[in-house]
Amino acid sequence: MIIPGADTQAFAAALAEETGERLGRVEYERFADGEHVVRVPEAVEGERAVVVASTVDSDAHVQLLQLQDAVRETGASDVVTVLPYMGYARQDEAFKPGEPVSSRAMARAISTGTDRVITVNPHEPSVCDFFDVPTTHVDAAGLLADPLPEDLEDPLFLSPDEGAIDLPITARDAYGEGETDFFEKERDYDSGDIEITPSDADVAGRDVVLVDDIIATGSTMSESVAVLAERDARRIFVTCVHPMLASNALTKLSAAGVDAVYGTDTLERAVSEISAAPAVAAEL
Repeated sequence: MIIPGADTQAFAAALAEETGERLGRVEYERFADGEHVVRVPEAVEGERAVVVASTVDSDAHVQLLQLQDAVRETGASDVVTVLPYMGYARQDEAFKPGEPVSSRAMARAISTGTDRVITVNPHEPSVCDFFDVPTTHVDAAGLLADPLPEDLEDPLFLSPDEGAIDLPITARDAYGEGETDFFEKERDYDSGDIEITPSDADVAGRDVVLVDDIIATGSTMSESVAVLAERDARRIFVTCVHPMLASNALTKLSAAGVDAVYGTDTLERAVSEISAAPAVAAEL
């Protein structure tokens, strides 16, 4: 049975359709003192329970732990936890003295209630090593080619930095043509400032597709878009696996000159044009 978290209901439904497993009904409630409680009314006695929950915030983490416990309580034979989006994955080390390795702390907590974990394009794949149960990460970057126009002109697939170059390569291969390149990006962790150096690729008159794993505030991506617009790119498309798009991120991107933004449903947003469920279904 597929058991959805409150913030991941569309993804869970898509996963149920892909796998042919039934979609369980879940009730979500918050008490007057702020505490959460979830209920899984249908019995899962002797069945595998696949708990699907993007941990978009601390409340989602609490709900996930409760869902894991609920299906254990009702007799699930084993529990698989699917994290379409793993929150805290970017806090994969202690950046300053006295800080926790937050992704490790979250992974250990999640591990207590499950037999296996599957996640989608974590920002740092090494965070999978923090779990105490078998953990797999799947790559949904190839799906990002699906919503792109079929008539891209001499396409160039770009990543915002060299470390993410595998993403545009995968998207380009799925699209079937084009070149790949990356921007140079340097982050000052004390100030939070990011300096972007344009790549040497000629973008004038070409359609450019920016590909990343996550767009959070949109600051880095909008700066990249602005650079491409200044260099006379024909059209600029932004694609990402996890469209967090916090605060005014979409406004920043639009103001910078982007033609369209596409994301998957690991985070359910207005730009979630494609489902990452097929990538997860292949691993279940």
